[in-house]
Amino acid sequence: MDVFGVSIFKMRILFHLGHPAHFHLFINTIDNLKKGKHNIVIVIKKKDVLENLLTSKNINFMNIYAKDRGTNYFNFFCSQLVQFFKFFSIVRSEKPDTLVGTSTIIGFIGKMFRISSINVNEDDANVIPLYSYFSYPPSSIILSPIACNNSRWERKTIHYNGYHELAYFHPKYFAPDKTIVLKYLPVHQPYFLLRFAKLTAHHDKGIRGISTEIAGKIINLLKPHGSIFITSERELEPEFEKYRLNINPIDIHHVMAFSEMYLGDSQTMAAEAAVLGVPSIRYNDFVGKLGYLEELEHKFGLTFGVSPSEPEILFQTIKKILAIQNLADAWQNRRKKMLSEKIDVTQFMTWFIENYPESASIMQHDQSYQYKFK
Repeated sequence: MDVFGVSIFKMRILFHLGHPAHFHLFINTIDNLKKGKHNIVIVIKKKDVLENLLTSKNINFMNIYAKDRGTNYFNFFCSQLVQFFKFFSIVRSEKPDTLVGTSTIIGFIGKMFRISSINVNEDDANVIPLYSYFSYPPSSIILSPIACNNSRWERKTIHYNGYHELAYFHPKYFAPDKTIVLKYLPVHQPYFLLRFAKLTAHHDKGIRGISTEIAGKIINLLKPHGSIFITSERELEPEFEKYRLNINPIDIHHVMAFSEMYLGDSQTMAAEAAVLGVPSIRYNDFVGKLGYLEELEHKFGLTFGVSPSEPEILFQTIKKILAIQNLADAWQNRRKKMLSEKIDVTQFMTWFIENYPESASIMQHDQSYQYKFK
């Protein structure tokens, strides 16, 4: 590779996507790698709108989805086993040089075929104990934001100064488009975006979010200030159906970018709103536990976390944000400060993946190398 880290070797790189957020995380990196003439293979497991996102971009993929696993650990184990063998078969036939993803599978399969596996994750290890316990030991390397704590696996972690959300919301890659928003709603009128997550993943067990009662109070609080739109993973109660936003999943971030505020029990969308410079409030039991969201909140003031144990704090926080003069300008200034301190995550990941393992060696000896990707 040259001084800027451009690989002279053409590789076959397999990406494993298990969530719509992974599509957004990797799509620009995948485009860059394709431009570098690398061969890309995409394997997914069905989750929410992931298939729709890939189809909307005319991207070929293979699905290793197993039937609904239910909520108990036995069913979870069985579905993982089915996906494992499907993935094993694909890797054996495709013969990739590198495996990339946020996945419990890639490390094990990589070990079996002696293929490098790059595990890309931003959640602290103690928040996702099953995932970290099973996926980190066999992975070749873990790639995480600097705010993420990977506990006992820190020794095999490469930290970079950014967030997953910057891989797709850095100004180089995303510009909010009002014409897209106008397909769904009048962008010149103030509106608020609410998100209700299912909270059914294995690491969500016992996690509380926005209840029907809390949702009703939020809506009543916001209605005098603008329109309400809800995007939901879970089934909506009849009284909330009139607020449902029916939208092509690929367009949701344009709608988010022009909203007055985001509120929800999805931490991913709270981080997305924050990185876009939109005030966001997350309301679930993960508050205080995820390093990257804590940094976005306490260092840059772009988001607020409220525990479900303190609903009154939620309503007070909403009122405080609504009372801020020139709210949009204030948050965009906070965003500019954040962007000035962070790197171009897509360019960094492109370099890291196509030059692994040399790239890991460079970062282990010189963390400042990442700032070439500003």
